[in-house]
Amino acid sequence: MSGSGKSTALKAFEDMGYFCVDNLPIALLPEFLSLTENASRNPTKVALVMDVREESFLDQYRSIFTQISESGFHLEILFLDSKDDVIIRRFSQTRRKHPLLPRGDIKEGIRLERERMRGLKEVADKVLDSSNFNVHQMKRTIFDLYSPRNRLDKLVIHLLSFGFKYGVPADANLVLDVRFLPNPYFQPGLQALSGCDEKVKSFVLNNDDSRQFMKHTRNLLEYLVPRYKREGKSYLVIAVGCTGGRHRSVSIIEWLKDIFVEAGEEVIVTHRDLNLEG
Repeated sequence: MSGSGKSTALKAFEDMGYFCVDNLPIALLPEFLSLTENASRNPTKVALVMDVREESFLDQYRSIFTQISESGFHLEILFLDSKDDVIIRRFSQTRRKHPLLPRGDIKEGIRLERERMRGLKEVADKVLDSSNFNVHQMKRTIFDLYSPRNRLDKLVIHLLSFGFKYGVPADANLVLDVRFLPNPYFQPGLQALSGCDEKVKSFVLNNDDSRQFMKHTRNLLEYLVPRYKREGKSYLVIAVGCTGGRHRSVSIIEWLKDIFVEAGEEVIVTHRDLNLEG
């Protein structure tokens, strides 16, 4: 979406060593990839911004994306989005005009763009809502999602802890609520610590409810993950929430991280609300 932070995201990819191109015409993509294959210094990671500024993009992206995937390239679609009021504010601050309605109402431009981009958003591998991000947070999120990855053609399991008081992550595929577990917040000496500390982990994980939860959760994920891989999914976002996102959810995510790393999975960990309270 226009105003969702595409330029900032592209700069982050550039800082990670990606070969970056903004607004490449979709019809030139196969030829562009062919040229990179034949170049003496072959870039293995390429980041491209494509959007409604290029009129033929929405008409041609399905067939061309299929063509290049069948040619052996790994293609991943990161769809950047933001709330309407945030997009309006960003356009107002930069005094830019909406690309679909350069002389018209920004709200109408956003509505038209959402309508046209709906199909692309539905097939995207990852949808990232930048509504609450500043420039630095946007760059950090892109780094967190892409810099640790060894292979782009392998399922990435994004483990995300959060606090329900701050809202459920919009991009989560699976959400687990651990507010039923004993809360370290009310224990002397533990409130100021986080779920990454061994004392908190021990308190959260070493009780009958936690052991039963971990047993059933592990069985569920051992069943689901291979099936997501079989479907060809690129991202699996597993979100675990407690009240504030500082203790129980963090400890459970750290436990899940160890499980997946031991199994050889590609793992990204984000503790979204760890520093927001206490």
